[in-house]
Amino acid sequence: MLAFFIQNLFEPEKQLFFGCVVVTVVISIVLHELAHGWAAIWQGDDTPRLAGHMTPDPMVHMGSMSLLMLVLVGLAFGAMPVNPRNFRSKYGDALVSAAGPAMNFLLAFAAQMALAIWLNSEGVADEGPGLNGQSLLLIFAYINIALGIFNLLPVPPLDGSSILGNFVPSYKRWMDSLGNPMFLFLILFIVLMNAPPQYTPFGIALNFGAIFTSLFGSDALHAYIELYEITL
Repeated sequence: MLAFFIQNLFEPEKQLFFGCVVVTVVISIVLHELAHGWAAIWQGDDTPRLAGHMTPDPMVHMGSMSLLMLVLVGLAFGAMPVNPRNFRSKYGDALVSAAGPAMNFLLAFAAQMALAIWLNSEGVADEGPGLNGQSLLLIFAYINIALGIFNLLPVPPLDGSSILGNFVPSYKRWMDSLGNPMFLFLILFIVLMNAPPQYTPFGIALNFGAIFTSLFGSDALHAYIELYEITL
């Protein structure tokens, strides 16, 4: 994804496409973080509301650095302040952490359902997987699948580490002993940047998306996805 952004960012015919990707990522991250906030409040923690993070403002959830990184290199991150000590459930940390990826998968499901209905009723748009509403729905679905998978990896500070730590105390103690675990994330980043495309979260999302859409039994949808994957 990083190389894809760097190589094509300044190609005039793809500028609108990249703008759509940026908008998709911003919306997805904001809703991902709000899902954490809603889950935390449901678990008895009012920290997200008190900190002023229960807002759709991307600057609150992502900050200027994250937004700048998204525009320049195609990477972004968000944050939602919570206090696990306030959670009423023993597994509150896992529930709150899982809410973010769950939101991403829900958004992907909604986008692909809308795309399946559109394709079944009208077929593939004449312009194919270019800058049309159908391709935007597919981009939205794939990016959210990738975000959901990526955030479930059990590497701090990703959501998967909190989920695993809530069920495996020894793993949580190990994470706490690390102090600043960002070096693990940097190692993960380097590995993903050098991994074959099919093993990255976005590559997995493409494969998972194709399997996911088979549930709809739409020949037009399969043809459209295959055409879109070729253009990548």
